[in-house]
Amino acid sequence: MIISVVRTILLYIFVILAIRLMGKRQLSDMQTSELVITMIIADIASIPMQNNSQPILSGIVPILILIAAEITISILMMKIPMLRNAVCGKPEIIIENGTLRQDILRKLRLTTEDLGVLLRQAGVFNIQDVQYCIIETNGNISILQKPEKRQPSMEDLKLPSRDTGIEAVIISDGELLTTSMNLCGIDEQWLRKTLKKEKLSPDEIMMMTCNKLKEYSIIRKCQK
Repeated sequence: MIISVVRTILLYIFVILAIRLMGKRQLSDMQTSELVITMIIADIASIPMQNNSQPILSGIVPILILIAAEITISILMMKIPMLRNAVCGKPEIIIENGTLRQDILRKLRLTTEDLGVLLRQAGVFNIQDVQYCIIETNGNISILQKPEKRQPSMEDLKLPSRDTGIEAVIISDGELLTTSMNLCGIDEQWLRKTLKKEKLSPDEIMMMTCNKLKEYSIIRKCQK
């Protein structure tokens, strides 16, 4: 029993390291080849996990080969566009200059209901508002709305703008995040002084965010 637990933990750690080594992104952002490799690695790793008579190397060696193959293919795809198109496909424009490309819709085997769902998930509820819609190789969509439907920018409105930088979480569940504090250009002294003004301690805070202009917001922990 102990051997099974140890083997499982070792393979689990190895698979995580393998995925990290390949530089994999979150599942929704994976290309076809990346998703296939990830699924195969998971299947290979499960065999020595379930069968103690199988040498643990019977899972590790094939995974190492797959990692090498994936990294090699990724490098080749960067240098050879035709290979990339063959493996990952290419983006398809399904709405072009406000016109629905029905031939592309049929080619991708998408129904109008499927398209409607994708548009709504992207925050667009009227297809007439769309100038361009592109299905990317990872299955996500990119949308450019018609000029009159786009949100105006500060530049369009000729309004003065200010750079607040990134709003980062500087306290998470009572813990001070020094990396985020450095990103906002604040130090622990400023934070302690601010918390003293708010009559709070870090342990009472669920989340505190701040930007480089030192504008902050605080969410307190719920009382138990």
